[in-house]
Amino acid sequence: MSDLLFEKRDRVALVTFNRPTKKNALTPEMIVLLAQAWREFHDDDGLRVSILTGAGDTFSAGADLGRLIPLLTRARAPEDEWDRALLADKSLSQAALLRRYELWKPVIAAVNGPALAGGCEILLATDLRLGVPEATIGLPEPKRGIIPGAGSMARLARQIPYVHAMQIMLTGDAVPAPAALAMGLLNEIVPRESLLDRAFELAARISANGPLAVRKIKEAVIRCQGRPLEAAFTIEDECVREVMRSADAREGPRAFVEKRTANFTGR
Repeated sequence: MSDLLFEKRDRVALVTFNRPTKKNALTPEMIVLLAQAWREFHDDDGLRVSILTGAGDTFSAGADLGRLIPLLTRARAPEDEWDRALLADKSLSQAALLRRYELWKPVIAAVNGPALAGGCEILLATDLRLGVPEATIGLPEPKRGIIPGAGSMARLARQIPYVHAMQIMLTGDAVPAPAALAMGLLNEIVPRESLLDRAFELAARISANGPLAVRKIKEAVIRCQGRPLEAAFTIEDECVREVMRSADAREGPRAFVEKRTANFTGR
């Protein structure tokens, strides 16, 4: 069985970390397959939303300190095709972590347990987040003398208040689900038995909307972050023009007037 599972269910891509006995720690194989999964999700017009989760009771404990980190620091030589692929193409790590990789389709995280270190960094690249009551979120890197350099230092303080972000990063302590919800790191806390059902419910509601409109909303919000208002308005105007010129923008109002379900195509 692969360390990462990729399934297509109607318009939804389900991506699952699949090393439950190892707390879904990220291996070279998982990084390569995750990059491939995001690229397929990006390119497949039939897929509109993705759900990211973990097998077992852990979302992901981060990088496998025995396999991934030693490979990246050259403490061990490549041993298989996954090792060699990861070293040969640095863009794979960036794509896997949705860092320097444009993915305007929404991603929902179904956080089934601890999301730590690299698991937290991937979490911060998602758009909606559901967590079980037992979930914890943290960046323990400074406890090991390293830093969370796969997106967290750039993203976390943009997503939650500065003091909360700094407490998480400087102490390395994990935040329990209720505190993560209060900070805005999670949208909802969901019973474990309902987690994936709720994620698919949200995915269905999003995928029923105009796919071009959904993509452009995400694109505009991300591209506008940190920019002066005038520059942000320019980006917003650009996205509005593209959507308003689309067939979907004509179909949506027409379907509403005719009291029927809209047939959106993403064009």
